[in-house]
Amino acid sequence: MSSSGKMEGPSAPAVRRDPYEVLSVPRDSSDQEIKSAYRKLALKYHPDKNASNPEASELFKEVAYSYSILSDPEKRRQYDTAGFEALENEGMDMEIDLSNLGTVNTMFAALFSKLGVPIKTTISPTVLEEAMNGTVTVRPLPVGTSATGKVDKQCAHFFGVTISEEQAHSGIVVRVTSPAQSKFKLLYFEQEVNGGYGLALQEDSQKTGKVTSAGMYFLHFQVYRMDSTVNALAMAKDPEAAFFKRLEGLQPCEVSALKPGTHIFAVYGDNFFKPASYIIEAMCAKSYEDTTERLKEIESKILAKRNDLRQFETEYRKALARFQEVTTRYTQEREAVDDMLRERDNIHCSFTTERTLVNPVGAGSSSSRYTVEQSIPESPENGSVDGKDKSGKKKWFNLNLNRSDKKA
Repeated sequence: MSSSGKMEGPSAPAVRRDPYEVLSVPRDSSDQEIKSAYRKLALKYHPDKNASNPEASELFKEVAYSYSILSDPEKRRQYDTAGFEALENEGMDMEIDLSNLGTVNTMFAALFSKLGVPIKTTISPTVLEEAMNGTVTVRPLPVGTSATGKVDKQCAHFFGVTISEEQAHSGIVVRVTSPAQSKFKLLYFEQEVNGGYGLALQEDSQKTGKVTSAGMYFLHFQVYRMDSTVNALAMAKDPEAAFFKRLEGLQPCEVSALKPGTHIFAVYGDNFFKPASYIIEAMCAKSYEDTTERLKEIESKILAKRNDLRQFETEYRKALARFQEVTTRYTQEREAVDDMLRERDNIHCSFTTERTLVNPVGAGSSSSRYTVEQSIPESPENGSVDGKDKSGKKKWFNLNLNRSDKKA
C-alpha cells in the first residue's frame, strides 16, 4: 500500500491557524485521535449541511487543510519542527474536491490532467458523510470472487468482504482493475461505534500497461508503505541528503492486518466527466505465499539498510568535511607554490635581460651598467664602430695597392 487515507482540503486558507488549534487536539495526540476530531468537525461544517452559513465552507476548508498536515507523519514532523514555513519550502501539494468545482473549472482540471499535469483529488464529502452515517448500500464480495461495475463520477460502490480466522491469519488482497483505463480510488473503511464507516485508507489508480489498477494487501505481519514524495528543492540543494533520506519514506501502514469478520471496501469514481468501469476481486494471500515471504524479506533488508545509512551518513558527513578541508588547503598550497615560482622567474629575468660591465683599468674606477639592448652595435650608416673599422680596412687595402703601383 502506497498511501494512507488523507482527505485533504482544496486549498490552504488565507489566514492560517495552528492545525492543532483548528482540530482542538493536543500536540501529542495519536493518529486515531486526530482522525476522530477531523471527522466530527468535517461533518459539522460540511457545506451541504450549512447552505445558509457561508462561513461554514471556509471552516470546512480550514479543518481539511489542518487534517492534511497532521494526518501525514512527515508533514506533521516538518510542521512541529519549523511551522508552516517548512511546508512551503517542501512545496506541499494540496488535493482538490471535484464536487466543489464548477463546470468550467472541472474542464480546466481535466485538460491539465490530459496534458500530464498531475491533479490530486479528494473524496466527495457527500460520500464520506453517507458512509459515516451508515446509509450506503454494501454488496457482498466473498473471498475468491470478483465483481464488475461502473461507478459515476464522485460516487462510490461499497463492498463487504467477510473473512474467516484462517483467512485473517493468512492475509487478504483486494485489488481493482479497469481495462478501460478509468481513473478511480480504492477505499477501505473502518467500522465506527455508531454503526457507520470511517475512511481509513485510500489508493489512487495507476496506469500499468493497458489497464489502470489499485490494490491493498493485509498480511499477518507488519507491512509498510513507501512515501515516494521527493523534495525537489532539497535534492537541488543537497543531492546527498536526498539519498540518505530516501529510505525514511518507508513507514508502517496504519492498518496492516484484518480481524475475522466483514470489512468494507469501496470503488470511488475519480473521473472528471464519465463513469469509471472496474473489476474488483478479493483473494486470500495464501496463494501469494512466495510473494509474501519475499516482501517480508525485502522490507526487513530495507529497514536494516535504513539504519546502516543513518550511521553511514554521520561518517560520510565527517569525511566530506575533512575532504573539503584538505581540498581547500590544496588550493591554498598550489597558489602559494605558483606565487613563489612566479617570483623566482622574475628574478631570473633580471639576470638574463640586464648586465653590469666594469670599465678597463685606468679608465676610471666607476663601472658602467647597461642593458642588452644598449650594447647592440650601431649600424654603419650611423657612424658606428663597425663602420669605422670598415673604413680603416679600405685604407689598408689602398696602401697595399699604392705600394704595388710604386714597385711597378
